[in-house]
Amino acid sequence: MLDINLIRQNPEKVRQGIKSKNINPKLVDDFLALDEIWRTLRKNIDDKKSEQNLLTKKRKIEESRKIKEQIKKLDKEIEEIEKKREKILYQIPNLPQEDVKIGKDEKENEVLREVGEKPKFDFTPKDYLTIAKKLDLIDIERAGKVSGNRFGYLKGQAALLELALIKLGFDNLIKEGFAPVIPPVIIKKEKMEGMGYVDRQEDKEETYFLEKDSLYLVATGEQSIGPMHSDEVLKEEELPKRYVAFSTCFRREAGSYGKDTKGIFRVHQFDKLEMFSFCKPEDSKKEHQFFLEMEEKLMQALKIPYRIVQMCSGDLGFPTSAKYDIEAWMPSENRYRETHSTSNCTDFQARRLNIRYRSKIQDARSKIGYVHMLNGTAFAIGRILIAIIENYQTKEGAIKVPEALQQYIGIDEIK
Repeated sequence: MLDINLIRQNPEKVRQGIKSKNINPKLVDDFLALDEIWRTLRKNIDDKKSEQNLLTKKRKIEESRKIKEQIKKLDKEIEEIEKKREKILYQIPNLPQEDVKIGKDEKENEVLREVGEKPKFDFTPKDYLTIAKKLDLIDIERAGKVSGNRFGYLKGQAALLELALIKLGFDNLIKEGFAPVIPPVIIKKEKMEGMGYVDRQEDKEETYFLEKDSLYLVATGEQSIGPMHSDEVLKEEELPKRYVAFSTCFRREAGSYGKDTKGIFRVHQFDKLEMFSFCKPEDSKKEHQFFLEMEEKLMQALKIPYRIVQMCSGDLGFPTSAKYDIEAWMPSENRYRETHSTSNCTDFQARRLNIRYRSKIQDARSKIGYVHMLNGTAFAIGRILIAIIENYQTKEGAIKVPEALQQYIGIDEIK
């Protein structure tokens, strides 16, 4: 959530910021109206408590008792106002960073650069599913029989390619100071809310909620990493605190009717290698660039052509202040498709989850503030497998194994 003092002191900045994310700026006025009532009540309660203390010292018991009853009534009123105020506060998204382009939707995102040479085939390239079916690597028919639409079995060398990708990701990122983690994939309702991924109805529709247990299945890897340090105060010297997590993720894909219904590009269950960082506020922009650099390093290791896209304000997620996507080249579609993203969520999630750090200042004193939290895709396994199959296909219908993965899988071609 946003800092309440920011809304109080610079409401116009907040109005403009959330408007650029296609959110009604009237939320700011609704919040401030309730906040004014809250502040008045808070002052009344404080004044009454001071009055009560004075009466108690003077042994005016009956008058003190009456004041106490008034305070109880005011406490009840302020509790109701706090609930209403918090409800509105949780509807206000994170503000875009100042250097983010103002735009309505994904059509106004900006392509920053293209990297890598697109493969040149002396034949018409096939789509990944045609190749994978022939080589018995992906089985969506049997997955449909067992689990329904938007599921798939990875078989044989495809399963081994997944394991190779995981090892490649871990090996590279551990060297960069990331601690490896395999997290739980079912988390408490309040922790998912703390991450800011279920505030809007469209976000709730994307997630699987176990109502009986009040638990969510994670829809992306960072959702169970961010809350790890909730209600903790980290040491400044620990930061940046980086993790790389492997987990299975689950999405309803409720808003994607008719999109990529076949295959494994857009599925209900997928595996992911995710980067996460807790850092000092003044370092988060630099950390965001570092995450993008790590994503590019992994793509370049696989030698898959890609492009970098910077999101405009209208295409940023609810908790996100800045975001980049990497899109891999897909020969069969003759276009780029998203395989990675990296987001800076500043202190938005940290305030909800109460994750702070203690910084040292002069004279051996210390100061406590909120950390900034960032996430980034190392590998979305299914989509990277698609990119490998399509970019490394041969005329004979085989798949060359990227050189970076050969040491893990033990072969240089799948045929």
